[in-house]
Amino acid sequence: MASPYFTSLVTVVLLAVLLAAGGVAYPGFLSLQVLFNLLIDNAFLLVIAVGMSFVILSGGIDLSVGSVLALTTMISAWLLQSWHLPPLLVIAIALALGAGFGAAMGAMIHYFKLQPFIVTLAGMFLARGLCYLISINSITIDDPLYVAMSQTQLPVLGGFISPGALIALLTLAAAVYVAHCTPFGRAIYAVGGSEQSALMMGLRVGRTKVLIYAFSGFCAALAGVLFSFYMLSGYGLHAQGTELDAIAAVVIGGTLLSGGYGYVAGSLSGVLVLGTIQTLIAFDGTLSSWWTRIVIGGLLFVFCVVQRLMALGAGRKT
Repeated sequence: MASPYFTSLVTVVLLAVLLAAGGVAYPGFLSLQVLFNLLIDNAFLLVIAVGMSFVILSGGIDLSVGSVLALTTMISAWLLQSWHLPPLLVIAIALALGAGFGAAMGAMIHYFKLQPFIVTLAGMFLARGLCYLISINSITIDDPLYVAMSQTQLPVLGGFISPGALIALLTLAAAVYVAHCTPFGRAIYAVGGSEQSALMMGLRVGRTKVLIYAFSGFCAALAGVLFSFYMLSGYGLHAQGTELDAIAAVVIGGTLLSGGYGYVAGSLSGVLVLGTIQTLIAFDGTLSSWWTRIVIGGLLFVFCVVQRLMALGAGRKT
């Protein structure tokens, strides 16, 4: 467990360095509300990263999460605006559909022995395409509950966070407990370490895989609900490329792409690193937003190489 511990620690140090650099370069950067805004603006990404961390810990990948988020916003907007269903029922339907979509992909991956990359790529295209069956245009949400969730400010230490940020933190806390304190969490690590060994130990690998992808789909749908609160609209173009941001956040947070090692809590530090980079570029005002992608791509290369070198070092010691 030394490798993920080290990379997670490096991420925390990197976050501290970025925040310190921003504080020195830009007055007001380290104000409490700016830090809270990192959580508010990236709440949906944190929820998706939590689900993605379970998938990557198991040795898989889920490319469908961004499209499922967009589909959730479209379904929510359509049910609210056209069918006038109660908002809580709409949220329940969206979460159930997301979990069911993920479970179906997990079942295909396990029982048909298909590669997660291909199955979730198909899921990505399917979910994104279904958005345009509902509408090719953006659908505005004016439901009072959604508007209230969008505008509510929860006071914290002289600043405020949004209900979405609070939900994201609660989701993270629940996921950390599940991953480290339950038999299901231990099964995730076992499957990611060696699926064959997990089978020999008598673990229900098929059930575990289906539940992992169901949880990832649930998190993507929950992120879609939070994104609906944030944007007050449903649109098929929402969250394009978010699946890649989530993978980057999980890897930068210290989870090994090979599976079996990592910490779910690292997703928070990974998301905050990405958010801090975006905020630094926004404060600068002279750099294009594409510099965010360039910096994140460089960081991802570095973290992948460090993880690989540490894995090779651990292999030589054994």
